[in-house]
Amino acid sequence: MATTRQSADLPATADGTQYHIGLKPGDVAPYILLCGDPGRVQKVASYFQKKKKPITHREYVTVTGVYKGIPISVVGTGIGPDNIEIALVELAQIVKNPTLIRIGTSGGLLKNAELGDLCISSGAVRLENTSTYFVFEGYPAVAHHEVVLALIEAADRKKFRYHVGITATTPGFYGAQGRKIPQFPPRQTDILDQLAQMNVANFEMESSTLFTLSQLAGFRSGSVNTLIDNRHKNVFIDSAEQKRAEKECIEAGLEAFVTLAKMDAQRGKQKHWIPTGF
Repeated sequence: MATTRQSADLPATADGTQYHIGLKPGDVAPYILLCGDPGRVQKVASYFQKKKKPITHREYVTVTGVYKGIPISVVGTGIGPDNIEIALVELAQIVKNPTLIRIGTSGGLLKNAELGDLCISSGAVRLENTSTYFVFEGYPAVAHHEVVLALIEAADRKKFRYHVGITATTPGFYGAQGRKIPQFPPRQTDILDQLAQMNVANFEMESSTLFTLSQLAGFRSGSVNTLIDNRHKNVFIDSAEQKRAEKECIEAGLEAFVTLAKMDAQRGKQKHWIPTGF
């Protein structure tokens, strides 16, 4: 059931409508997909058997519907850790104990990965600083184990190519990711090699903030991203292959919620879901 937990520092209307995302209690399901590209929202919503009209405010776009009997919302947040912070803080005011999965694109750092592969994040290197306004720099940015398992099962069941590993979350696309652009040389030119030595799987711009704030609030969260470029080879995916990969990423997120809904039904009064039959 939706709930509001307003304070003097949270701007909202009398009915609980949140200042940036434009959503109020009852607008959002407890299972939430997050994507940076607002245009991806309608692609996700095309899978819903039933759906409500889109709610749009500023750059935030939300559609709530039903997928295989499960109420799911998809929220287009825009790019970057600051946008994720706003979305998550305001969603937390109107949804009790949400489960959040980011579905996005990322740059590949694994030398054995192919363009179009999926990368399921087990945790994230915090190269952004949005999350550090809430926690120490050493506080771990970790995906929830149930969400990681559900994403693995979804990708494996659908026979998608996928990897599981650590994601690096940056606050920008160019300098922060070591791209060598004329007129805009990055300060840190060896970031790719450093992260490769640490066996980091991919670059993107949201997951560590999502994981950190979710852990802080006691929510489950996870992230799955398609690899649209190989940073070592400096090659970028073609448009046709990107459409296929984006479709697989969406389906992995949706199917993960099917598994999570089963986990939640089996959990009963237990705090944690425990595998049985092993």
